[in-house]
Amino acid sequence: MAQYGPRLVVPIDVKKKPREQKVPLHNRWHPAIPPVAEVTVGELVRVEMVDFSGGGITNEFTAEDIKHADPYIVLEIELSDKGNQRFPYESKVSFTSPMAPLTPKVVVSIDLKSKPWQQKIPLHNRWHPRIPPVAEVKTGELFRVEMVDWTGGAIKDDDSALDIKFLDLSSVHYLSGPIRIVDKDGVAAKPGDLLAVEICNLGPLPGDEWGYTATFDRENGGGFLTDHFPCATKAIWYFEGIYAYSPQIPGVRFPGLTHPGIIGTAPSEELLGIWNERERKLVENGLESLKLCEVLHQRPLANLPTTKGCVLGKIKEGTPEWEKIAREAARTIPGRENGGNCDIKNLSRGSKIYLPVFVEGANLSTGDMHFSQGDGEVSFCGAIEMSGFLDLKCEIIRDGMKEYLTPMGPTTLHVNPIFEIGPVEPRFSEWLVFEGISVDESGRQHYLDATVAYKRAVLNAIDYLSKFGYSKEQVYLLLSCCPCEGRISGIVDSPNAVATLAIPTSIFDQDIRPKAGKVPVGPRLVRKPDVLKCSYDGNLPTTKNPCSSSAI
Repeated sequence: MAQYGPRLVVPIDVKKKPREQKVPLHNRWHPAIPPVAEVTVGELVRVEMVDFSGGGITNEFTAEDIKHADPYIVLEIELSDKGNQRFPYESKVSFTSPMAPLTPKVVVSIDLKSKPWQQKIPLHNRWHPRIPPVAEVKTGELFRVEMVDWTGGAIKDDDSALDIKFLDLSSVHYLSGPIRIVDKDGVAAKPGDLLAVEICNLGPLPGDEWGYTATFDRENGGGFLTDHFPCATKAIWYFEGIYAYSPQIPGVRFPGLTHPGIIGTAPSEELLGIWNERERKLVENGLESLKLCEVLHQRPLANLPTTKGCVLGKIKEGTPEWEKIAREAARTIPGRENGGNCDIKNLSRGSKIYLPVFVEGANLSTGDMHFSQGDGEVSFCGAIEMSGFLDLKCEIIRDGMKEYLTPMGPTTLHVNPIFEIGPVEPRFSEWLVFEGISVDESGRQHYLDATVAYKRAVLNAIDYLSKFGYSKEQVYLLLSCCPCEGRISGIVDSPNAVATLAIPTSIFDQDIRPKAGKVPVGPRLVRKPDVLKCSYDGNLPTTKNPCSSSAI
């Protein structure tokens, strides 16, 4: 297994005093203090440290440790004669701290060396009310959920896109959970409640700090622009703290806004039936009835239940129960009333998700971790996909669905979650914004179609950025995973919807703004190597834009 993440040069054992650390500490500045490690320029390293008092200040509800700390011997607080007492006399004030544990309880752990179906705590890749929970947590309890990447480790850090081209999409997404949620009295969340889920912390799994962005072959998944880009492609990304860079898309480096692509509750039997029925009708009649299918070519129109690739957590494959549930269980591809695959890129630290509860215990599941994503995730496998973890805390709002969610459909189940975005996100001050209107590549007018408008905005951005030395495949993947902002700017001015795509200019190592002179050209700006790419072996026609700077 490749080594990812920073090299640890100064480790800390929190159970030991400063003078007992394996790598010695110091509390003075002097030129003769010898170094404890050596690093090479450009190397990513980790330095752990004690708090400034060296552990002399505790989390107990008393200020005696502060009062009697020696300010002149910071990092070297001595033990007294009284055994394990920190101070030369007994504290006169004693409290039992009511604080929650300082570290989250791990309820779903992941072994990166094991396949998804070999995990000690089983995963699942379908939505169904009868998939049993793998853990139970109480409201207010801080807990950790680890997760594999959405393909379960099928995509590798190598120099080929064949794993993308031939990926079995019947097995995605692999989710961690379900997790049963109960209140502090042990009473489970009930249908009609609202589950408030707070993201307290998140990140890549330690030792697995890398990810990938890709486009699928048009015959196997496709993407938003699959009629323009029918080939399977892949770019590998490496993480340096909050930043990501890719050898396949050089000249770009940006901070990631890490988030879960999927978080949701289990559907009820009734809601599951509604999903399956409406999506079946779409598959049966959509190609003939929906004009948008003439402009967007990603297929199938919906992914219906199938036993192929089905993983149902604790339910053993081959049993009658598994066979019945596998034929009914909904795929995890789209977002729905339960939340699910919403791919909201700003859903990072400090965010809250208010999810409707349809079954007892809520049965919360999550997965599809992203280091970064652009609005729309346009290439489909378009975020920087990775394994990762979430530290979560839940509350139950009793009868919250009736109180806060208005059904938009024929039943009270036709609701949608509410998302509260957290305070943490990258700061960008300069953007280049590309507009699209609801006129397709053939020049045909569509009526207030925001999807056509957004497709045109993305194509405009791809063609423009390719003038600066990038291949169009590089730009397509970049716009799918960098922190760009998509907007519906106009939806009322007939006949054109207006969509925009805003790209932060500071992520590039060159000035990409229009200028009076010509676009700079030359070997310095040719971005090589290109993305990893496979051939397209199908016979579906490729959409061409005859007026672009080169054929898309």
